[in-house]
Amino acid sequence: MVDNEEGLRKFLLASRVMVASRNYADFANEATFEIKKCDLHRLEEGPSTTAVMTREEGLHYYKTMQTIRRMELKSDQLYKQKIIRGFCHLYDGQEACCVGLEVAIKPTDHVITAYRAHGFTYARGVPVREILAELTGRKGGCVKGKGGSMHMYTKNFYGGNGIVGAQVPLGAGIALACKYFGKNEVCLTLYGDGAANQGQIFETYNMAALWKLPCVFICENNRYGMGTSVERAAASTDYYKRGDFIPGLRVDGMDVLCVREAAKFATEHCRAGKGPIVMELQTYRYHGHSMSDPGIRYCEILYWHLLKIIKYRWSKSGNCHGFGEIDVAVRKEIEEAAQFATTDPEPPLEELGNHIYYNEPPFEVRGPNQWIKYKSVS
Repeated sequence: MVDNEEGLRKFLLASRVMVASRNYADFANEATFEIKKCDLHRLEEGPSTTAVMTREEGLHYYKTMQTIRRMELKSDQLYKQKIIRGFCHLYDGQEACCVGLEVAIKPTDHVITAYRAHGFTYARGVPVREILAELTGRKGGCVKGKGGSMHMYTKNFYGGNGIVGAQVPLGAGIALACKYFGKNEVCLTLYGDGAANQGQIFETYNMAALWKLPCVFICENNRYGMGTSVERAAASTDYYKRGDFIPGLRVDGMDVLCVREAAKFATEHCRAGKGPIVMELQTYRYHGHSMSDPGIRYCEILYWHLLKIIKYRWSKSGNCHGFGEIDVAVRKEIEEAAQFATTDPEPPLEELGNHIYYNEPPFEVRGPNQWIKYKSVS
């Protein structure tokens, strides 16, 4: 295994500051950074290899990623205490993916992903307390305690889906609706390297290309589908080329600026009416596939410390103030959210059948046996 500190040093040194414009007190308000070039498929030009980041953006990216990281570590703790039960798939290590994607799109754009959804749920605007309360099955959860880890939703965010790869055709359907209603919107449709071998994904590629749907297909390649390495599971690990006739990008998914610039490029491609595009985000998760895995790590992969990258870059540009305050505030927010998630009441049994359909008149739903009836309300 590559030494962590030496690997981190080399990785950070590759993130060189090229230009820094200074304002009062000799602090940089914005800086331009060199980022890794994307691999291209069926594209003559790709995203820029430089990225501008303001101080406010850097602090925002760092806070968001730090919050997701701490939220997932708290979820791990609550699961081991048996307060969270059932399925639970953590996102720590992949924070740069969801944050880089979110800051590159508009709030009116759409996102659908698989069951490793906590980070996207937070990036789309759901508070930490509602996410943790959903994990503990409480009434104050973002889905009223009924969805759990795999089924979280908010406006223009469609989960959280438990069936491997099934969200991909759904994402194409959302993109079809965007085109049908004449909205200048796109749908980010995410799946993992394990799901990339599902037949329904290739069927969806075909329809999306035929109809020129504004859909960005995004493979989060975290190198292991469950516990099997990509090399043992796929004859071709060039997931960005899997669309064949659809253009593709392979992106450093551990660098929030790389992800941001690639996502901007991909969404502009879709908005221009050129049809779908495939993105492969090369990333890594620090936990096993799910909480049911044994407490071991896939140690032959170097552990990137992506939260340090923002700190390093910004300190090199001349201003590293604000990170300590963020760390303290995030820890406090997570602890308060966990307190809420462990004390909020569970939803009452009579609400078991609620929210089955959106905006429907109340109707009866059969309960655990045919003699028990519940009212379903939206």
